[in-house]
Amino acid sequence: RRFDKAQRKLAVFDIDGTLFRSSLVIELTNALIEDKIFPQKAKKEIEKDYKAWLNREGEYGKYLGRVVEVYEKYITGLSEDAVTKIVPLVLKKEKNKLYRFTRDLIKKLKKEKYFLFAISGSPGHILTIFAKDMGFDNYLGGYYEVKNGKFTGVQPYGNPSRDKKKTLETFLKNDENKFDLKTSIGVGDTESDIAFLEMVAHPIAFNPNLKLAKYAKKKGWRIVVERKDVIYDVKDFRILFKQRGLTRLLKRGTLNT
Repeated sequence: RRFDKAQRKLAVFDIDGTLFRSSLVIELTNALIEDKIFPQKAKKEIEKDYKAWLNREGEYGKYLGRVVEVYEKYITGLSEDAVTKIVPLVLKKEKNKLYRFTRDLIKKLKKEKYFLFAISGSPGHILTIFAKDMGFDNYLGGYYEVKNGKFTGVQPYGNPSRDKKKTLETFLKNDENKFDLKTSIGVGDTESDIAFLEMVAHPIAFNPNLKLAKYAKKKGWRIVVERKDVIYDVKDFRILFKQRGLTRLLKRGTLNT
């Protein structure tokens, strides 16, 4: 007689900006430029969007998107060995750059026997090592095709972060485990995570950007913000996101603090 496997509890995490306090693809790209594996002009191609974000004049998503464009541009034709040699150096320097809330949540969920699954748009060459080190049971990052030891610049399976709902659905369909979605948890930080957060029973918007914050508030999802040495469980809030609107409130003296 055949018995089905017991259902396992599932937790799904975004990585960049949710667990890792930066982006793996940003740190890898910067290291490749610094070590002159990527040409120095790559730095100039990123600089404008980086400064705009740093000065709060541009969006982080635009900066990150630009880094991804530059990575994909200069990875084409590059030796795979050049990347695999530098990845451990990047992780040695950066891997502990973690948010305490998600770091400690992962430890707690591991003790409670959750199956941990990570979805990331960062290159698989760095995500795989990072995710294993963090204790994830499975993970999907950007797979860049290699032929004759060199990157072709092609992602034959697409990028898992472009459609995280489809990525999670495919994983649930193909994984040998059976999961109890009634106890499932998901953690993300931007609107690109909404699709998979809607699939879990207990979604958490962690340090959300504007679009995710508004959506999470509408849906009544848990919102957690970590700033400096404080972690906030946000129950209610007003969004002040337009600089001119904020200035008007300050002039009128109507800004509640």
